[in-house]
Amino acid sequence: MSDYTGAVAVGGDMDVRRLPGLTIAKLAVGPMSNNAYLLRCTQTDEGLLIDAANEADRLRELVTFEGPPVSAILTTHRHQDHWAALAETVDAAGAAVYAGDADADELPVAVDERLHHGDELTVGDVSLEIIHLRGHTPGSVAVLYRDPEGTPHLFTGDSLFPGGVGKTGSPEHFTQLVDDVESRVFDVLPDDTWFYPGHGDDSTLGAERPHLAEWRARGW
Repeated sequence: MSDYTGAVAVGGDMDVRRLPGLTIAKLAVGPMSNNAYLLRCTQTDEGLLIDAANEADRLRELVTFEGPPVSAILTTHRHQDHWAALAETVDAAGAAVYAGDADADELPVAVDERLHHGDELTVGDVSLEIIHLRGHTPGSVAVLYRDPEGTPHLFTGDSLFPGGVGKTGSPEHFTQLVDDVESRVFDVLPDDTWFYPGHGDDSTLGAERPHLAEWRARGW
């Protein structure tokens, strides 16, 4: 039984979850306590980093955890707290850069692959699906791993947290985000889906599903 909880703190250790096909390591970095995630294929050792958020020295440890430097770094959205260490980490790892198409031009480095809803990425033998969740930023993306031997795992950036969707700048953007989260996440994935946000603790869709109407009614 895994002892992974997803509870990490800036300056503390990473938390590691071991699935049959994928190792997931979570680390909190920077003044806004951003989560960075390493996804490493257990068969090939190829790795992907989600959000080179801050503390490049600590991210160097993460991107080489139990294998060679990651081959790619994916940025979930354009906000600086999620890419403050991107340029330095890309240089150190020699990694390709992935980002949502509508946010790609706002990053400090050239983007090698501009992501769209429904795109599929491979990390070694592992397939990952891109879910475009509009509203927090125009190009925010989530990353879905459908574990063939277990529950789905979803990396949501700042689009979905325990207790609600991410911050938006207008009622229209809120409606877009909650619509996308409902139709593209809750309507298609099961309750046991474990999700990993850009800040703070993890949760499951089942724990959050009863509150969807409440989130929509309160407007945030």
